[in-house]
Amino acid sequence: MLINAQTKIAVLLKHHPEALDTIIKLSPDFKKLRNPILRKLMAGRTSISMASKIGGCKPEDFFKALAPLGFEIDNNHSSADEEMQVRKPLPDFVKSIKPEQLIPFDVREMLASGNDPLKMIQQKVKALKQGEVLQIINTFEPVPLIKLLEKQGFKSHVDFISSNQVDTYFFKTGNEVAPDLEAEVTSSGDWEQIMKHYENNLVEIDVRHLEMPMPMMTILEALETLPDDKALYVNHKRIPVFLLTELKERNFEYRIKEVQEGEVYLLIFKNI
Repeated sequence: MLINAQTKIAVLLKHHPEALDTIIKLSPDFKKLRNPILRKLMAGRTSISMASKIGGCKPEDFFKALAPLGFEIDNNHSSADEEMQVRKPLPDFVKSIKPEQLIPFDVREMLASGNDPLKMIQQKVKALKQGEVLQIINTFEPVPLIKLLEKQGFKSHVDFISSNQVDTYFFKTGNEVAPDLEAEVTSSGDWEQIMKHYENNLVEIDVRHLEMPMPMMTILEALETLPDDKALYVNHKRIPVFLLTELKERNFEYRIKEVQEGEVYLLIFKNI
């Protein structure tokens, strides 16, 4: 099979099952691919080029490691070809938008400085008028935000401009009420009571050092193996609003303790 920098990880795994172990050996960051849910979520969206950036390696490292499995490098695949493969044609709702109807919001500097752009995104989503398109400019595909807004009737399109720019467009298709992205984000009144119940049955993880969207991915991975009688205790920098929506869908309960800015604790357990 011919591969290049824009070959999706999911394609590699489908073609040769042993590619999973080979890829995982390239970087500790790739161990999360062992989790079926995370693999399904990320592998189909992530190319060798994107994975290399995440794992701190180069596409050439992938090519060298995968060669013994029968993968061959497509040497005729130029950078221009890669760009064309990554960037899909813009949908009509983006191509037909007038300049005054496009609402751009670049969150890269906010994220780089450790600030959470959620509140400002919420304000812009709520302020969207019929016919307007919100353009979120980021360095990665904001999968949780896409899932949440699409459930509320928003169309979306992801445009991979470069390794440092991913534009995601959101278009309000009807008169839907914009979701309250910050619902239920206050500290839980029964925190101490729940903590006491699970005090000898806690599994603790710290995601404060991780860049988005890895905190959410790491938490979901930990929940996959969480025993029914234990709770996951999470050290976090902020209240992960998108995660809370996902937890409800997966039948998990949670409690929040917000100590101060940059210090938040989560307690997550199965809703039995």
